[in-house]
Amino acid sequence: MDEADVAIIGAGAAGLSLAHRLSRPAPGVRRPSVVLLDAPPGPLRPPRRTWCFWESGRGPYDAAVTRTWQRLRVHRPTGEPIEHDISPLRYKMIHSDDFESLIGHDLDRSGRVRRIEATVESVEGLPRGARIDARTAAGHPESVRARWVFDSRPLGSLPAARTTLLQHFHGWFVRTGRPVFDPARVEFMDLRTSQPAQGLSFGYVLPTRPDQALVEYTEFSPTVLTADAYDKALHHYTGTVLGLEDFEVTATETGVIPMTDARFARQTGPSVFRIGAAGGATRPATGYTFAGVQRQTAAVAAALRQGRRPVPPSPHSPRARAMDAVLLHALDSGLVDGADFFARLFTRIPMTRLLRFLDGGTRPHEDFAIGLRTPVLPMLRAAAEVPRLPRRPFPGP
Repeated sequence: MDEADVAIIGAGAAGLSLAHRLSRPAPGVRRPSVVLLDAPPGPLRPPRRTWCFWESGRGPYDAAVTRTWQRLRVHRPTGEPIEHDISPLRYKMIHSDDFESLIGHDLDRSGRVRRIEATVESVEGLPRGARIDARTAAGHPESVRARWVFDSRPLGSLPAARTTLLQHFHGWFVRTGRPVFDPARVEFMDLRTSQPAQGLSFGYVLPTRPDQALVEYTEFSPTVLTADAYDKALHHYTGTVLGLEDFEVTATETGVIPMTDARFARQTGPSVFRIGAAGGATRPATGYTFAGVQRQTAAVAAALRQGRRPVPPSPHSPRARAMDAVLLHALDSGLVDGADFFARLFTRIPMTRLLRFLDGGTRPHEDFAIGLRTPVLPMLRAAAEVPRLPRRPFPGP
């Protein structure tokens, strides 16, 4: 049986980020021994994907960043563009393969993290710690005993919530026959798409070169679409809206991100905790997760170094979660028109302030000022209704 101070289950963004932080030396502090368990290649591993986030200046993962941008553009449903320079912020995109390669190299060099490729079958609490039983792809058993366990695996089902929408998307990595994209600008939210009966849809374009980009169709709605429906929506967006005529699809990505006001349990045993999306790192109103993962894992690593109980904090304040619950209900119930709501925000509020708001970096008076630029009466009605809504299990996508 392997023994370690810390065991981390899952080597996605959350698991790798926590392992990376714990592998770094800290003055006067002993680095803990860490075991990182990752599922063998197959259905339990997440597909390749991209993560986007914004930060000021250089960041710890810049070596893995594919592209950065300082100009973001939104198109209103009627077609008018709204463009902002978000300096000093930078909007950054990381491919999961590049992130895994960067972190894997650092972990190997540190010599403090043992990696095991096996499927976790059980996690059992012990008097001081927990035991993990797993099995390799060849069928060999693996067991790990650790003082602290951090589980980043996706939940089998969502906790009960008053409102749950799904942010579901399908994207094409396209290569065109001639320069058609502006690599300095992101189409952050293009609301010229056909809007669903309930929720919101928009296009999203991340150009990496004048002839290459990731083009996505995204919906906030209760249910996902069929593969044919996503392709139809993307054909309409690339052809009718963007006017692309000659292009090749070199790769695709598809995802579903719950947008929910559910309460995520971040502790499942005396020494067992959840981190990442399973631990509430996703911002309910936007679906952005990477920045929340960094805040959460930084707090866990700091607690371990200081000898404190490493309960993962919620990366989002109670005020932010309360405002998100109101917005989700307003969108789900039809109290506000989603496309008009977001177009109004981007028209009336500086983009940098909105991005700080979405990251939970604004003060109460700034939040109040942003609220005054939304449809006030429908949002007040949504706020009055939310506390009376029952929490129900989500049936699943």
